[in-house]
Amino acid sequence: MKGILGRKLGMTQVFTVEGDLIPVTVIEVEPNVVLQKKTKEKDGYDAVQLGYEDVKESRSNKAAIGHAKAAGSAPKHYIREFKADELLGLEVGAEVKADIFSAGDIVDVTGTSKGHGYSGTIKRYNAHRGPETHGGSKNVRHIGSLATTGRNNGRIEKNTPMPGQYGGYRTTNQNLTVIKVDAEEGYILVKGNVPGPRKGLVEIKTTVKPVKSVKAAELISYQSSAEEGE
Repeated sequence: MKGILGRKLGMTQVFTVEGDLIPVTVIEVEPNVVLQKKTKEKDGYDAVQLGYEDVKESRSNKAAIGHAKAAGSAPKHYIREFKADELLGLEVGAEVKADIFSAGDIVDVTGTSKGHGYSGTIKRYNAHRGPETHGGSKNVRHIGSLATTGRNNGRIEKNTPMPGQYGGYRTTNQNLTVIKVDAEEGYILVKGNVPGPRKGLVEIKTTVKPVKSVKAAELISYQSSAEEGE
């Protein structure tokens, strides 16, 4: 297992040499720095702590500055731990770049979903609207009857769809395919959508599903076409 931090930039599309269109999410991946290594002997578990995006020392505190200096790095804006066995061989201060993954890898991407505030069941759970006929129904966008599960005591069952906070929580999209990796430009293209808004922080990890990789798709190279035209 391996992992890295990045920022979601948005979505676009790429084409294979067979003419298939693939919708992809562009994730910016600047070099991550190994700030600390956790071990079973000292901490009770094995993990690697990665830092992402430098922060000015004037905007940090002494603890964060000292922690980063131990790894020969500047203070970091984001710090996350990965229980990734493939990263345990790295030394403190080492950089982890986008090329830790390759095209065809299957990954899970974790982020904070877009927040929509307090929402009703129509927006939150895709519920149906109420009747708008001549009877003068007042229950058009309301939740409707709740305690109708055959009980006579009016008990509302757990997990009944109801209005409430919609979005703004940590979530993971699983089983996504890496389409392209460019370590020089610092980005990864992942098939499909990933959680969060643009510029939102995401964690890319090897999937927990059984299949870890598939055959990489061969993409059209526009650069070679431009050179031929010249």
